[in-house]
Amino acid sequence: MIDGRRRQAFAPREQRLLDSLQATGPRYYALVGGLVAIILWGLIAYGVQLRYGLGVTGLRDNFMWGVYITNFVFFIGVSHVGALMSAILRLTGAEWRRPITRMAEAITFASLLMGALMPFVDMGRPDRILNLLLHGRLQSPILWDIMSITTYLTGSTLFLYVPMIPDIALLREHYARGPAWRRRLYTILALGWRGTPGQKHQLETIIGVLAVLIIPVAISVHTVVSWIMAMTLRAGWNSTIFGPYFVSGALFSGAAAVITAMAAFRWAYHLEDYITVRHFKRMGYLLIALGLIYAYFTFNEYWTPLYKLATHERGYLSAVVSGPYARIFWFTQIGGLLVPVLLLTLPTISWVPRLQSAPLLQPRPALAALAATLGLRVFVSSSGSPAAALGDVAALRALLPWVLTAAGIWLFVALLPFFRARPIAAAVVASLLVNVGAWLKRFVIIVPTLQYPFLPIRRAPVGWAVYRPTWVEWSITAAALAGFALIYILFSKLFPIVSIWETREERGTEASAGEVAHAPVP
Repeated sequence: MIDGRRRQAFAPREQRLLDSLQATGPRYYALVGGLVAIILWGLIAYGVQLRYGLGVTGLRDNFMWGVYITNFVFFIGVSHVGALMSAILRLTGAEWRRPITRMAEAITFASLLMGALMPFVDMGRPDRILNLLLHGRLQSPILWDIMSITTYLTGSTLFLYVPMIPDIALLREHYARGPAWRRRLYTILALGWRGTPGQKHQLETIIGVLAVLIIPVAISVHTVVSWIMAMTLRAGWNSTIFGPYFVSGALFSGAAAVITAMAAFRWAYHLEDYITVRHFKRMGYLLIALGLIYAYFTFNEYWTPLYKLATHERGYLSAVVSGPYARIFWFTQIGGLLVPVLLLTLPTISWVPRLQSAPLLQPRPALAALAATLGLRVFVSSSGSPAAALGDVAALRALLPWVLTAAGIWLFVALLPFFRARPIAAAVVASLLVNVGAWLKRFVIIVPTLQYPFLPIRRAPVGWAVYRPTWVEWSITAAALAGFALIYILFSKLFPIVSIWETREERGTEASAGEVAHAPVP
């Protein structure tokens, strides 16, 4: 039971935010139940791996890394945005960041928990974890990685927790007649906060110190992750810019994850008063800037070896640019980088609304053309298709990708007026593309390099010269993603996903006229 008098001390939008802590329903239980089911399936897959060893995965002598390390690099990359972006925006005094910093910091916490598990899963046997501590060598980047991630997890948890203390104190009073477990939890975590001037000064000092300290820690973590590869003499990894390249990619994918989270919570918890179109536009600007920086490093990373085309790197580069990994690679560059940036920039151009008057630039004919091309491709590609009777099917197959590309560009241009009218939808589509592209890019960085070492793979058993992830790896990957989502959702059920006291300060003069002005005071 919530005290009605205390409830009146909150503004309507704050009451809505507090209601989200207890709001449930069929959709909530279905979502949580689905995530738990995926996690349980992943645990079963991990049990199979523990019983029969890494032989049940696609990992072999030449492929010691695969999907698990792809997940690891992806989660660590996404984790960057919370601490790093929040710290930079706090130090620069960007007031608009107040409703979204906690979402970003919670992403760091959840993604680090999942990312830190992946190397242990990749080892195959958990008892080998102790070997890293008992027999680890300071010359080994893996030992640096463990130390930096542990430090980062500790620092980012504190950076998430400390600014929450005033809100936890509010919850302690709000649930004074609520469930006993909530009262105990909030009483312990509030650390006796009363909102005195001395406590406020200490809080601001600690937040400022943490914001300064967390920036170099966050940068060092992903730099060290990149060194695990860059310190190895292999084609594709022998690079001097892997550190800033990885950091820029991490910030790019992390900012996209925050946009997705903003849209999800805005829709699920009805936070329209907190998270406005203005926040999506500013995060969109940030995503564009980070995307251009990441594109610059990507161009440097691939153009230099492609220009030289050294003999020992030719196999790797051919496989990535025009070989078996070309589709994934070009999707990451076009679908995961170019299209998101265009989605966030082109709809703002003044002539976009005129496209609606062009009959050929309507979404329906463009979508129909794209669907017809896809259907034709499936029809021609299927074995035993009557298309074989047409004769030269190979020429038709070669032509279809270009037709598909043209239809895709047609649809993209036709949808520009739609995205201009709906900037939130444009930001969400762009962010989803960035995150899908980010995971695939990590896969392209890791796997092709292992398949094309300087000394070619010889005398490998059938199937061992190519990495193909098995159902065990896909199941554990799905469980990791579900675990990340579940931690994030449960966090939003324990603590307000938007900082109450910080958003009150944002309103400043407006809030000072009422009782709720003294935000940190319960």
